[in-house]
Amino acid sequence: MTAAVEIAAAVNAQTKSALAVTEAALAAIARTDPKLDSFTAVTGDRALAEAREVDRRVAAGERLPLAGVPYAAKNLFDIAGLPTLAGAKVHARRPAAAFDATLVTRMREAGAVLTGALNMDEFAYGFTTENAHYGVTRNPHDVSRIAGGSSGGSGAAVAARLVPLSLGSDTNGSIRVPSSLCGIYGLKPTFGRLSRHGAFPFVDSLDHVGPLAASLPDLAACYDALQGADPADPACAQRPPQPVSAACDEGIAGLRIARLAGYFDKHTTAPARAAVDRACLALGVTRSEELPAASLARAAAFVITGSEGGARHLRHLRERRDELEPLSRDRFVAGALIPAAWYVKAQRVRGWVRDGVRELFRDVDVLIAAATPTAATSIGDEWIELAGERLPLRASLGLLTQPISCIGLPVVVAPMPRAGQLPIGVQIIAAPWREDLCFRVAAALVASGASFSPLPPLAA
Repeated sequence: MTAAVEIAAAVNAQTKSALAVTEAALAAIARTDPKLDSFTAVTGDRALAEAREVDRRVAAGERLPLAGVPYAAKNLFDIAGLPTLAGAKVHARRPAAAFDATLVTRMREAGAVLTGALNMDEFAYGFTTENAHYGVTRNPHDVSRIAGGSSGGSGAAVAARLVPLSLGSDTNGSIRVPSSLCGIYGLKPTFGRLSRHGAFPFVDSLDHVGPLAASLPDLAACYDALQGADPADPACAQRPPQPVSAACDEGIAGLRIARLAGYFDKHTTAPARAAVDRACLALGVTRSEELPAASLARAAAFVITGSEGGARHLRHLRERRDELEPLSRDRFVAGALIPAAWYVKAQRVRGWVRDGVRELFRDVDVLIAAATPTAATSIGDEWIELAGERLPLRASLGLLTQPISCIGLPVVVAPMPRAGQLPIGVQIIAAPWREDLCFRVAAALVASGASFSPLPPLAA
């Protein structure tokens, strides 16, 4: 699949039709996705209709930033005509959505073409997309391994080059984990930057939405198309859009960049530390900093996630417990039993950590850390060894992402591949509302040759 920016340029120049691009994408999905299980629905008729409409708009003189670019959306986004599954069997009989989610609407307005809905962990509660109802999404680099989660379908579909762009959500790491394990670029924007309207919620206090892409220019172009305030999402701040495509050309001169040490070194395997080493070498980074109370931030995220998630699904737990996926059901039960006082304390801890990080950003502009403790593990694995400890794998895949999303910071994940090894990515973290700095640093890694999205065997 050609890069999104190249597709849009060709369609806008009318040297290629959106219809032809869409037909090729649908053929690739039909041919390859049975090996991956990244899609739960393919919207073929809608895609062809949208492509024809794009060709009509372009012929009428419009220039569209994502003209004719195929994409797909995690199946927690409302897609008119489909039930919004959110990875759950209990949603399969829901009425079809009457309208598209705000981000799906913005993609269509920008000229992108929706090809389908993507697999995920049930109700976004997981990091592996080993979904008992809709199948295990497999990693295109090694189909015996996980794609990550909860936006596993979003990561696998892009990594396999079935689509150049996808939409995902990130509560505790659900964009960043699959981006790292699948070797692609992902953006978790500042909390409140992009509208969540029409995206089935998991944890209102922590939910983010954002794009995944096979190249950094594609990620920037998609993010630019998605920005804008939305009154339908109270958390979507009334801030003017901040385009980042141009920021990718600004370089990193004058930026104060540091490596996150301490907690973020302790909870990694050798391949993850090596990825950070390569990123810091490429950027000339020699400085290290520690994120204040990172372990407390993660603990607060666990309590907030469990409490809000358990409360949201209490009716399902009471009435349809046997239809819930075992991997998430017991965690929802435990969350529903969390005392209110614990939840209140967790929110206070979250605010205290956020204040400490705000002070850190007075002296540094960008922080670098591994995105996952390890590269993709085998499907069915239950445990991981970290710093001499045997830890539960599924929860531990979010060790490095949860402290960051808990306090709402923007993050770009950049893949740092090494020949002969599974891909793994780094987090590029900035202060709230400074996504542009994340993109500047990611662009420097791309320019150095250290960061790129490796082509998996399935896409070769």
